[in-house]
Amino acid sequence: MKPFGYLRATSVEEAVRAAEGQPGARFLGGGTNLVDLMKLGVERPGLLIDVTRLPLDHIEELPDGGLRIGAMVSNSALAAAAPVRERYPVLSQAVLSGASGQLRNTATTGGNLLQRTRCLYFQDVSKPCNKREPGSGCPAREGIHRDLAVLGHSPHCVATQPSDMAVALAALDATVHLHGPDGDRSVPVTEFHRLPGDHPEQDTVIRPGELITAVQLPPADRGARSRYRKARDRASFAFALASVAAVLDVRDGVVRRAALAFGGLAHRPWRARAAEEVLRDAPATEDTFARAAEAELAAAEPLRDNGFKVPLARNLAVAVLTELAAPPARG
Repeated sequence: MKPFGYLRATSVEEAVRAAEGQPGARFLGGGTNLVDLMKLGVERPGLLIDVTRLPLDHIEELPDGGLRIGAMVSNSALAAAAPVRERYPVLSQAVLSGASGQLRNTATTGGNLLQRTRCLYFQDVSKPCNKREPGSGCPAREGIHRDLAVLGHSPHCVATQPSDMAVALAALDATVHLHGPDGDRSVPVTEFHRLPGDHPEQDTVIRPGELITAVQLPPADRGARSRYRKARDRASFAFALASVAAVLDVRDGVVRRAALAFGGLAHRPWRARAAEEVLRDAPATEDTFARAAEAELAAAEPLRDNGFKVPLARNLAVAVLTELAAPPARG
């Protein structure tokens, strides 16, 4: 076992000060991903900074009608919160589709965003992996990659970002709030996770020493409906082969607003801007939805064994958009 230091922070400022200048420091929240990676030898922090006692575990109603979700809000509490269930059902559905009830009770909002890939080569320290050791190679490209990326990957990495929650947040135009040595800053969640490029070891745009403090949702569009759907190998406790988060506002049979994001296809939640452009002011029909999905997925570059993800994602998107466009059931 590799020895490491431990500090229970009493304030956000203390946590950030402790992490500043220590590349081996890691913030510890629920630990559902970090501790697993420590057991595997993938993560080897020199210092764990426990942030579980910080006052970041509240969901706050904002004056403009939006929500501010503290980084330490548990996944279970987030999914069950009345404002989330009523105004942002896509987010509640996404959170409930992930992990198990026991893990959701422990996992946090901030930690969920920081999940690392479940690529088999990343988790096996006996194998090379550019994400763990830059320049060592990406054996997944020619090896086991059925579950991995078809969009936005590079010769250096074909991993996928596993968070369900992050896909819904991308469709909702959420913002991630951070506090670090240089003070506060905010990043749109669609820009928070990086594509691999030449530096797959950098999962996010977080700067050294920065701590996620909250996620903010804009006011919900009262005329829109939203939904999350996930395709996976088994009915529970499995990561997405492909998933879709959609927000759709249809009036008089015409799409007035659409937001669409895919999960399980790329190194980050994939906001489907090309699809949204096709949908804008178009008839809310299955044909339109199919054309929109195909416009987005035309950029896909599947590998030997994961080409099935492209039609899977297309069909998921068409099904979800068609359901959202249908008149609400009366009863």
